[in-house]
Amino acid sequence: MNQPNPTPPDLQAERIDLAAAFRWTARLGLHEAVANHFSLAVSDDGRRFLMNPNQRHFANTRASDLLLLDADQPDVLQQPDAPDPTAWGLHGAIHRRVRHARCVMHVHSTYATVLASLADSRLPPIDQNCATFFNRYVIDEHYGGLAFEAEGERCAALLTDPKVKVMVMGNHGVLVIGDSVADAFNRLFYFERSAQTYILALQTQRPLRVMPDHIAEKTAQELEQYPEQAERHLSELKTILDREEPDYRL
Repeated sequence: MNQPNPTPPDLQAERIDLAAAFRWTARLGLHEAVANHFSLAVSDDGRRFLMNPNQRHFANTRASDLLLLDADQPDVLQQPDAPDPTAWGLHGAIHRRVRHARCVMHVHSTYATVLASLADSRLPPIDQNCATFFNRYVIDEHYGGLAFEAEGERCAALLTDPKVKVMVMGNHGVLVIGDSVADAFNRLFYFERSAQTYILALQTQRPLRVMPDHIAEKTAQELEQYPEQAERHLSELKTILDREEPDYRL
């Protein structure tokens, strides 16, 4: 069996980015108590990753708090600083099985979870933000309980297509993946905004203005190629945090 690639010795930049994402997710109210989790691969093979510690509120998370884990070492659950077992089950499986999923963010945000609670959890392209996700998400129709290891493996199998960046987790919440913290966080932000637009539009009980498929796909491609939006988004958030909550970097 091949050994995982070595972890880069200096992970401070990665820790700071991930800590910033936790803090801003809390500000937006996209988290749920101490139940949700983010992770970031830090080895070339993706199997070594940073993740938030068990039961730590996103608003209190600092760069130094993040656990450095190995997806091939399940005995970490027996250690004093063990991660949340459902976080390990879900994120560990994804980092083992889905190499392109460098950053994984899972939340029970309000509007995405409402979408995941509908019998039809599709997100139609009714505006530019919704079109971002056209043909780029998968719906998990077979919720099997808390995301311990078997459930995590099942979920990971739904993310093998590199085009799929979002999983609407039926009866559960949402999970997004990305190439970096900035990429994943930007996607999480816009998916929640898109779900909000759709749910509010449904509440009007009036007909929806749904884009033709070819326009939705064109829009999605154009947004994928839009230069540096995710990186600038996270950079601006860190600038605000540096002024108002600088301890996230510690």
